This record gives sequence, C-alpha cells and structure tokens, in this order.
Amino acid sequence: MSKQSSDQVFRLIKSLTTAEKRYFKIFAGRHTIGDKNEYVILFDAIDKQQTYNEARLTGLLSNSTFAHNPAIAKNRLYETILKSLHAFHADSSVEVELQRLLHYTEILFKKSLYDESRKILHRARKLAFRYEKHFSMLEIQKWEKRLIERDSYASNNLDDINGMLQQDEDMIGRLKNYVDFWNIKSRLFLLLNKKGKVRDNDELNNFKTIIDNTLLASEDEALSYESRYLYYQIYSAYFFGIGDYTNSYIYISKHLELIEENAELFDEEPNKYFAVLSNMIYVCTQLRKLNEIPALLQKLKKIPENYVRKMNEDMEIKLFSSSFSAELSLYIQTGEFDMALSLVDDIDAGLNRYENKVSKIRVAYFCFNLAIVYFALGNYSGALKWINRLLNDSDIDSSQDIHCMGRILNLIIHLEMGNSDLIPYTLRSTQRYLLKRKRIYRFESVFLNFINRLSKATEPGDLKHCYQSLRPDLQMLAKDPFEKSVFEYFDFITWVEGKYLEVPFRDMVKKKIEQANLSELIN
Repeated sequence: MSKQSSDQVFRLIKSLTTAEKRYFKIFAGRHTIGDKNEYVILFDAIDKQQTYNEARLTGLLSNSTFAHNPAIAKNRLYETILKSLHAFHADSSVEVELQRLLHYTEILFKKSLYDESRKILHRARKLAFRYEKHFSMLEIQKWEKRLIERDSYASNNLDDINGMLQQDEDMIGRLKNYVDFWNIKSRLFLLLNKKGKVRDNDELNNFKTIIDNTLLASEDEALSYESRYLYYQIYSAYFFGIGDYTNSYIYISKHLELIEENAELFDEEPNKYFAVLSNMIYVCTQLRKLNEIPALLQKLKKIPENYVRKMNEDMEIKLFSSSFSAELSLYIQTGEFDMALSLVDDIDAGLNRYENKVSKIRVAYFCFNLAIVYFALGNYSGALKWINRLLNDSDIDSSQDIHCMGRILNLIIHLEMGNSDLIPYTLRSTQRYLLKRKRIYRFESVFLNFINRLSKATEPGDLKHCYQSLRPDLQMLAKDPFEKSVFEYFDFITWVEGKYLEVPFRDMVKKKIEQANLSELIN
C-alpha cells in the first residue's frame, strides 16, 4: 500500500468516535471470516499510534498472517471500517434513508416482487417529496418507469403517462432552478473570498454582473425552499460585499426566518443554521444592534443540544469556527479585550485539534483578530505571533484582503515594538506584495506613504506631526464608500489619535465606545 493509502487508514481510524470504534469491532467480528481477530489487532495497533509509523507497525505485526501482504490487509481494513460506518449511521439522515429504500426497491424488483417493490418506492417518494430531495426524486421516478415497463403498461393509460411526464418536467425544472441559484451563489462567494469587500468601481461592477440575473428579480423565482435559501444568501452576501449592512441585515433576517419556520426541512444540515446565525451576529455588530446579539449567540451555542443526533465532526468544526469567530468579533467591537483574551486557549486548541479542517479564510480571521486582541492589551509579542501565523501560511494568501490587512497590521505592531531597523525592510516587502497583487487602493497608498515619512522622522515633534497629519486623511477615507470597509478590520483612526495624544489604544477604544453609547442614548 502506498504511503498515502496507509495515511488514509490512519486518518480514518483517528476520526472515529468511541462509539464508532466499539461498533467496528462488533461489526468486524460478525462480517469477517477467518482472520477477523487479526483485523481488530491491526485496527488497535494503528489506533494506538500518535503519528503513523509504517516500519513500527510492520515490526509489531510481523507474526500475523497478513504480514506477508500488508497492503491488501490495510486496504481490506479500510473497506471494513467504511462498511461498519455505513451500518452505524444507517439512520443518520433522510438521504441515507432514501438510499436504503431505493436499494430495497432494487432488491425486491430483481426478485420479481414487484408489488412489494412498488410499496417501498411509494415510501421513498413521500419522504423525498417532504424533504425536497430532488436528486433522489429523479432516481425514484426512474424506478417508477421501470415498474410501468415491467407491467407492459397494463395498468396505465395515456393520462398516467402524461402525468408522469409532467412530474419529470416539474422535478427537472426544480432541480435546474436549484442548480442555477447555486451557480450564482458560488460565483459570488468565490469573488468575496478572493477579493473581499468592494474597493473600486471595477469590483462593484463585477458584483453587479453576477447578480444581474432574471432569477434574482423576485424570490418567487425560487421554486423550492433550498432555492429560496440560496436567494436570501445571495442577496445578503451581495449587500455585505458592497458594505450595505442595512440591506444585508434585511436578507439575513429573512434567511433566518426561513430556516426557523421550516426547521424540519433544514434539520438535515444544522451547519446552514450555524452560518446564518454567525453572519447575523457580525452584521448586528456593524449596525450596533448589540441588544440582539446575546439571543443569537445563545441560539448558536444551543445547536449541539438541539441537534445532538445530527452532530458529527464536520458540524463540530463549523460550530467551533462559527461560534468562536462571532464571539471574538463581538468582544473586539465592544472593546471587551479581556473577554476576548479568555477565548484564546479554546480557539488555539480548536485550531490545533482540527488542524487543516477549518477553512483557511476562517483561520486567517482568527489569526488577525487575535493579533488585535493582544495588540489592544499591549502584548505586542503576542500580537506578532498571531500575525506571523497568518502571514506565514501561504494557503491563507488566497484570501487577499485579510492577508493584505495582516501586512498593514504587521507594520503597526513593529512600530509599537520600536523595531525601527525592521520597518524599512517590512515596508518594502509590503509594497512589493501589494503591487504584485494590484491591491494598493487609496487607503494602502496613504498609509504606506505615512509609514515611509514616519521611518525618516527622528525628532519626537516630527513623529507627533506625522500622526496628526494622517488623521484627517483617514477620516476622509472612512467616508469613502469604497474605502470604509478597511476600517472594519482595525480602528486605524483611534490608533492614530492615541499615538499623538499619548493614550494607550485600549483606553482610546473604550472612550470611543462610551461616547457612541452615550450618543445612542441621547438620540
């Protein structure tokens, strides 16, 4: 067996829960003939390893019958584990249930038990229709045709055939409708993840081109709940991307309402609920709808309790990344940096536990926001550690907006650490990076020029003047529709004000939030 295949066995075993491992051993005993115990021995030997070691495993099992051909043994073990998982999770989802019913239909059909086959197929149809499982419906309708053909059309007339044709056309139409919405959504999210929020007219036009589609003229164009889900998702993401949080909030609210009013339909995929709740929390922080956030966070954290039978590692990963990123962002927005710091150990443990399974974009935002937390608390070495983790991960570079802001924050951290000897090199490196990716917009140009001037200033008065002169430029940029999104990453204006007023960043943030809260009370 190749190293890759061996690693696959190892990774599969390590992914199993305690209950799944227990079930495998029972399953292996029931379904493996002859050398069943040795498969369990091989399983246990691999399970005990912290990292996969082929040579050690071979030596340990040198006396077993499969030692002569370990490749075949591990391949069979892999397949046996998958079969045991299939049996263990036989009732885990509607789609699995539909697959089972279709398999029963086929078995009964091949045994010439056509009436029984038809009854099972009827059960499958009701289930698929109830949960809008369009792909399964196509397979069900295929078997219905086979049963009609087997009966030589004796029990059918032309109306029956026309009715079936109408059903086919209706199902294909719904399926195509869903696929078309999914394609629009995927193009939009690809642009968002690659480029981030809109920063110029060309990028705005790219967004508008994607949503300039007749399918998006009205939500009535969505022919199923799944398509309507995508409709709301597309518009909430579009408005998010162009910085229109008010309209993004409207569509996320509809999104959330759709899921909560049709819980049974979305019960199969709690991760959709994760995503909508975490998006709502973020948008609420931007709109300062802070009173709505505790209830949303509570809903997010109760998902494992409410969907206990549906939870698996994929959902655990999504819950981890959604809940902690939402909570971390909230604490940063409200200036509660000590509360944010209390999350660090759990976030770090989760990132290490799930390794490369958390999306790279989510990892990037974790690294960036944790760097801000340490920065705000005056722990610049801690901030540098997290920002370096972001910058040193080449895979994160695919999300260019957060990577670019990471480089800007990296410059600021070195300024605060007094690493004047590193500033010129870091500045040139940042400029080359941004130029290569055509990411020098108005903010980047203003800020990098500021760093250049600052690096040449030697007198305290000159330094203070550099910071003071930057403030009005930043204030102007913050009012620019294409540049305002930059200030969501980091409060550059507050940092600059703190520098020439000689007040710590954390204290400046607290003062700004207190003033904003007072203004809200007055109004």
